[in-house]
Amino acid sequence: MIKTLESYYLSKPEPYQSCLLALRDIILSVNPLIVYERKFQIPFFTYKDKKLAYLWLDKKKLKLGFCLDKSLQEVTPGIKPKDQYESMLIDPNEDIPIEIVLNKLNTYIKLINNGQ
Repeated sequence: MIKTLESYYLSKPEPYQSCLLALRDIILSVNPLIVYERKFQIPFFTYKDKKLAYLWLDKKKLKLGFCLDKSLQEVTPGIKPKDQYESMLIDPNEDIPIEIVLNKLNTYIKLINNGQ
């Protein structure tokens, strides 16, 4: 039986399936402490139990999102912190911008390591 998370990738048509799998492998290769699970019905990656990144396929648009966990943000009295997200569109018919992806992931990992 295929795990639920793996079934997410395998249920997507080509070229999205291959691109999603490649992105998963790229993300996981950055640091052995990165783990992934299916959260919010999509692949979600965490580092040291902090939100890091996610993959999203919606209406033929593939997004790689990055997350700054709200627990890492400065608390301002009277303002409820929220996770901050940024995302980039990935064209599955073109080369993955690996250098940009790696730079972004490493930036977020440094923020987590510094507790910011």
